[in-house]
Amino acid sequence: MKKISMTNQILIAMIAGMIAGLVIGPPIGQIKFLGDIFLRLIQMSVVLLIMGAVIEAVGSLDPKELGKLGGKIFFWFMTSTMLTASLGIGLAYLIKPGAGLTGIDLGSTTIMATEQTITEIIVGFFPTNVIDAMANANMIQAIVFALLFGLALGIVGKQQKENQILSFVKSFNKVILQIIKMVMNLAPIGIFALLAWVTGTIGIQVIVPLAKFLVAFGIGTVIALVVFINVAAVYARVSPLKLSAKLWRMTVVAFTTTSSAITLPVKMEDSENKIGISKRISRLVNPLGMALNSNGLSMYLALACVTLSQFYGIELSVGQLLQIVVLSTLACLGTVVVPGGGLVALATVIPAMGLPPESIALLAGIDWFSGMFRTVLNVDNDALVALLIAVDEKEFDRDIFDGKKVVEKEEEEAYGQDVSLQNA
Repeated sequence: MKKISMTNQILIAMIAGMIAGLVIGPPIGQIKFLGDIFLRLIQMSVVLLIMGAVIEAVGSLDPKELGKLGGKIFFWFMTSTMLTASLGIGLAYLIKPGAGLTGIDLGSTTIMATEQTITEIIVGFFPTNVIDAMANANMIQAIVFALLFGLALGIVGKQQKENQILSFVKSFNKVILQIIKMVMNLAPIGIFALLAWVTGTIGIQVIVPLAKFLVAFGIGTVIALVVFINVAAVYARVSPLKLSAKLWRMTVVAFTTTSSAITLPVKMEDSENKIGISKRISRLVNPLGMALNSNGLSMYLALACVTLSQFYGIELSVGQLLQIVVLSTLACLGTVVVPGGGLVALATVIPAMGLPPESIALLAGIDWFSGMFRTVLNVDNDALVALLIAVDEKEFDRDIFDGKKVVEKEEEEAYGQDVSLQNA
C-alpha cells in the first residue's frame, strides 16, 4: 500500500479538523492543547535552527562576499515588501471591503502597540545579551549575533587549516533538523486540533461580515505569487508551473499552521532538495527572510488600514497612502513570526495612521484566517528570493530542479517526506 505523503496528511487533517469543528462546535475546543503542544515543540528549536543556519552560511562565506550578497538580499526584500503593500492598497480601493460594514461590535482588545520611535526600533535590533534574546525569541537580535559570529568564524577559518567550530556548527544543525523531522511527524494531529478549535469555537460565521476583506486578501496573495513566481521562473529560465509545484509543500504547511517560524525547516529543505538552491544561499536567505521579508504581512497591514478608514468614512490623501506603504514595510522588520503576530504589527500601524486602536477588534475575529494568506505569501516569496539570488550567484542546481540529480538519502527523508516524492 502506497504511503500517504506528509503534505497530503496535513491537507486531510486540515479538512477533517474544520469539519469536526463545525459538527461538534465549542466542546471540541478542549483538544486545542494538542495543537499547542505541536506548536511549542516546533518553536523550541526555531531560534537554534535560525542561528545555526545563519552561522553556517556566513561562516562558510569569504568575508568579502558578504557585503555584496547582503546588498542583493536587502534589495529584493525591500522591493517585494513595498510592492505587496502597494498592491494591498490598490485592492482595498477596488473591492472596498470596509464599505457598508454595520452592526459589528468593536470590543476592547488587549493587544498593545509599540510606542518606540524609528531610531529606538533600529537600536533594538542589536542585543545587549544574546542569551536573553534567545530566551525571548527575539529573531532580529538573534540573527544579528549569528551574522557577527559567522563573520568572525569565517575570518578565523581563513587563518586556520581546520575550522573545528564550523564543523561543530554543521553537525549541530543536523541534530536540530533531526529533532524537527521527528516533531513534524506530529503535524497532522496538531493541525487537526488547531483547525477544529478555530472552527468550533470561533465559527465560520465570523467570516461573513468581513468576507470581502478575506476575498481581497486572497486575490492579492494569488496575484503577488503569480507575479513573483513568473519573475523568478523567467530569471532562472525554468517552468513557472514546475516551480509552483515545488513550492506546494511549504505552501500547505504555511497555510495550515499560519506560522513562518514553523514552516522554516520545510522551506529550507525544499529550497535545497527540490528547487536546487545551494545550502549556502538557502540557509542565509530563508532565515533572514522569515524576520525581514514579510510580504504577506505588509499587504495585510496596508489592506487593513484602508479597510478601517472606509469603515469610519475617512478619506485618505496620497501622502497618507504613501505613509501606509512605508509603515507597513517598516512594521515587518523583525515582527512576530508565530500565529497572531499580525495583530501585534497592526496595533503598531493603526494608531500611527490616526485610527482608533479599538478598531483592531474588527479584524481580530478573522485573524487566523487572514494569517493563512499572510504566511503563504511570506514563506513562498522567501524561497523565490533565495532562488533569484542563487541564480545570480551561480548556485542554482538545475539538475536538482529537473529531478535529474538524486540528493542524499538523509536529506530526502527529512521531515518525514516520502523519498519517492523527491523526484516526482
